[in-house]
Amino acid sequence: MYDNFYFLGIGGIGMSALARYFKAKGYRVAGYDRVESRLTDELMAEGVDIHFDDDERNIPQEYRNRKRTLVVYTPAVHEDNRELSYFRREGFEVEKRAQVLGQVTRMERALCIAGTHGKTTVSTMTAHLLKQSHVDCNAFLGGVSKNYTSNLLLSERSDLVVIEADEFDRSFHHLSPYMAVITATDADHLDIYGTHEAYIESFEHFTSLVREGGTLIVKKGIALRPRVKESVKVYDYSATEKADFHAENIRIGGGRLLFDFVAPDTRVDDVELGVPLPVNVENAVAAMALAHLNGATDEELRAGMASYRGVRRRFDVQYKSERLTMIDDYAHHPAELEASIRSVKSLYEGKRVLGVFQPHLYTRTRDFYRDFAAALSLLDAVDIVEIYPAREMPIEGVTSKLIYDCVTAADKHLTTKAQLIGLLGRQEFDVLLTLGAGDIDMMLPEVVEAMKREGR
Repeated sequence: MYDNFYFLGIGGIGMSALARYFKAKGYRVAGYDRVESRLTDELMAEGVDIHFDDDERNIPQEYRNRKRTLVVYTPAVHEDNRELSYFRREGFEVEKRAQVLGQVTRMERALCIAGTHGKTTVSTMTAHLLKQSHVDCNAFLGGVSKNYTSNLLLSERSDLVVIEADEFDRSFHHLSPYMAVITATDADHLDIYGTHEAYIESFEHFTSLVREGGTLIVKKGIALRPRVKESVKVYDYSATEKADFHAENIRIGGGRLLFDFVAPDTRVDDVELGVPLPVNVENAVAAMALAHLNGATDEELRAGMASYRGVRRRFDVQYKSERLTMIDDYAHHPAELEASIRSVKSLYEGKRVLGVFQPHLYTRTRDFYRDFAAALSLLDAVDIVEIYPAREMPIEGVTSKLIYDCVTAADKHLTTKAQLIGLLGRQEFDVLLTLGAGDIDMMLPEVVEAMKREGR
């Protein structure tokens, strides 16, 4: 067994959770990331050695012993990364994050939540429901839980581990689920999969990995033909239709959202959502189904949903005054964008909603720019900034203008992050919704201060 764990791309949401896990288990942890962020700041405050220049000379001496150090990397790290090349050249064991996470799922009873969208919210809800119940759990989350201010939850008495199962680069094929949820199979990551059919097939293979005697819970109506083992139980769920697990009697008003949760063997009336968004009813049904099947009581389910506070950057209220509400949301797929915008429009009916969108990835923009534009056209006003490239190199002809040109909202602007605050100062709006999975959130403190100076 290794004493040291060195992470390349340590600032990623999944990587940082693994780093925290091994640090909590008493191992030495260090790593590299390309950019400094709130997560890397938090890790460094927790005692993790991190640097931001890709240079093998920056690797601490104690991590240069290949017999004592396991190197973990994310697919977002380029193959020509100098530190990754050094570790491979020197004969270190180098594993993808998903491989290491897969080892954890084979040691514990893993509850794996997969899907094009909704998986972060469902996994965080599930973890909270179990954590505050008598059942308890561990969790590797794809976002920072606002209840626990972390993306890693640990338990000394439970062998359940909640895991967000990422389909990018077929990472979730390394997992061994005890139970699994699939929330959606809308096309995404076509740079990896090529076709929507190949993308769906990848989810179908994931269903075959559910352990003997395990459980699969699937959103009703999605494109998927499960390939489960004979002993695996299969359920469906929905917020709007009759299903094995579903919602009834949804009530929205006065800033509150309540519904009744219906399961094959129980019914929990008057469930109140701590984060009262219409889109969260569906997420809550999936999370409550998982928690119920793992022993959480009806009262624990009701109390857990009411006390759930959400995920950082998932419909995250940043500022509120009499004149203005500012919300930040990680939505970066057209279906997520539409769900987020429709939720805001229903919650703030009659208010003028301005959306600021930062597209994430050149390939995703190329593949879905018309769909992004259709979702953004639901807004009263739209500001679109430059594409956040993440791991990608530019693609000729692919810019934010592809989306902008197709937006039908009359009030639309193509701008840059550098010009954004000045533009906002000239616009009228009651609700400001920032959207995207890039670094738009890093600007929010500055935006809030600008809004305050203007008396909004």
